[in-house]
Amino acid sequence: MPKINVYLPDDLADAVKESGVPVSAICQRALEQSVKRVSAIRATVLGDLEADDPTAGFPHFTDRVRTVVKLAVGRAREEGAAGVGTAHLLHGLLAEGTNLALRVLGAIEVDAGRVARELDRLSSAAAGSDEATRFGVDAANALELTVTEAVTLGHNYVGCEHLLLGLLAEPDGLGGQALRAAGADLRAVRGAVVAALAGYVHLRAQPNAAPAGVVDALRQELAPLVSRLDRLEAHVGIEG
Repeated sequence: MPKINVYLPDDLADAVKESGVPVSAICQRALEQSVKRVSAIRATVLGDLEADDPTAGFPHFTDRVRTVVKLAVGRAREEGAAGVGTAHLLHGLLAEGTNLALRVLGAIEVDAGRVARELDRLSSAAAGSDEATRFGVDAANALELTVTEAVTLGHNYVGCEHLLLGLLAEPDGLGGQALRAAGADLRAVRGAVVAALAGYVHLRAQPNAAPAGVVDALRQELAPLVSRLDRLEAHVGIEG
């Protein structure tokens, strides 16, 4: 049977050894589930969009990110685009207006208004006469990367924050280009997503809901987590 090496942070490796958990069985199960999720989204984005619900084949996607995708499809069809691209996905993310991805951008001081302006600058094209019946290559890649980011972070759902990471990780699409031109960096955004999901961004946005000392304490608690993520990325060669 083929072997695959799995790299763990030192403290986790020690804990695994001490606990005696069945590493091989756990890894096999986790990999099976991850492969199924990535394969499912790959099959979905390469096919034609459902007329009634373009997100019908999106397993584990939250309602909010489904709304974003529907907005993207609607935008592409309004423009008469041949396919739904990453520019449309980013437009949907901005147009939805209440998602965690926008909070994350704000947390790293990337202005959503500037992102929108960069997107307009890059995607100013003449209207077409097509009806976007499928995702373009860039959007298909970005959506697959979106699911991969969720899997990598150990999340059992796919949200707008993962879509933001997927757009940034996709190198060729206009969506990622607009984000990078506005100052968004994949490594910084990934770290901010980790922090946001631990509640940091939420507390920071509501200073009256928690004393300053609580926010500072939470920042200190999150520092090792973000540092561990950075070390793991460096070890396995994940680039920002």
